[in-house]
This record gives sequence, structure tokens and C-alpha cells, in this order.
Amino acid sequence: MTQNIPADLSKHSLSSAINIGFLRDMPLNKKRTWAVAIGLGYAYNNLKNNLKISKQNNTISYSFDNNFDKNKLVLHHLELPFEIRWRNSTFESHKFWRIYSGFKVSYLFASKSQYQSTSEKIIIRNNTDLSKITYGAYLSVGNNTGNLYAYYALNPLFKNAQINNQNLNLTSFNIGLIFYIL
Repeated sequence: MTQNIPADLSKHSLSSAINIGFLRDMPLNKKRTWAVAIGLGYAYNNLKNNLKISKQNNTISYSFDNNFDKNKLVLHHLELPFEIRWRNSTFESHKFWRIYSGFKVSYLFASKSQYQSTSEKIIIRNNTDLSKITYGAYLSVGNNTGNLYAYYALNPLFKNAQINNQNLNLTSFNIGLIFYIL
């Protein structure tokens, strides 16, 4: 999901994301109810909307187009999360309430935009207009293994993209489920 959406931008299907990684938990008190964690992860995002990304003479351009068969932007990130954690766990049970808030920095190592209509097919890999580094805050709240998760990016997906002389300042806002495996 994106924020700062131009009026002509519309989604055409559910955008999806999968994140996988690990976090090293470091308790701060004897009861182990407070902790910090640092980790490493991988994120896959598949954004589906009507933003057409074209390339002509090594120049990338952007427009809105609703006449397509397929249009998506796939992003692959390496992530470095840092969390402050609270939980009411005990030594006897792994079923506990948790609230984990964090901040993560993501490095874009690969991207692919794909547009296909009846008259053309455009594939652009590793678009240099995309921000290589993105960062944002997140919150995870829940009980036991499954938890609700929300992430809000603090910088835009594109660093140098314009439509009609206006910057394309799209930012990510993700809502989903996160599963913790001890």
C-alpha cells in the first residue's frame, strides 16, 4: 500500500509483500519483559497499480495508464531492523502478549517493473529512480505466535520520478500479519 497518492493513481489488484528474517533478542531486565533486538531480513514487495514505467533512449518516464493486461513493480530489499520489546512472558510459557516497536533501514538490491498491454511489453530492471535506501517505523502487537503488524516508510519509494512536473512522492504503508517463531 502507498501513501501520498496522486489523484490518477489507482490499484488494480491486491499488492503483496513477504518478509522473512531473524532478530536477536537481548533482555534488559531480570524478568525478561523488556528487551531490545537487532536483526537481518529480506523483503519482497509486489506493487500492482496503474503507474506505467517506460524507457526510451535511456530515459525513464512515468504516466498513468488503465489499459493494460499486467502492470507491476517488484522490489527486493535487504533489511536491518532494530526493536524495543515489551512482553509479559514467563519461563514456563511461550504464550504471551507482546508489543514490539521498531525502526528498519532497507537496501534495495533488485527491482523489476513490468507493463504489458495488447500493443506493447515493457520490462525495466533496477530502475535508478527508485530510492536505494528506505527507512521507516513499525509496530507489532499480538498474543502468542501470530501478531498484527504495521509499517510506515519515512522516505519515498522514488527519489527522482515525476509526472506532469510533480514529484512522485509515494511512500509505503504496510499492514499485515507477522509470525514469531521462538
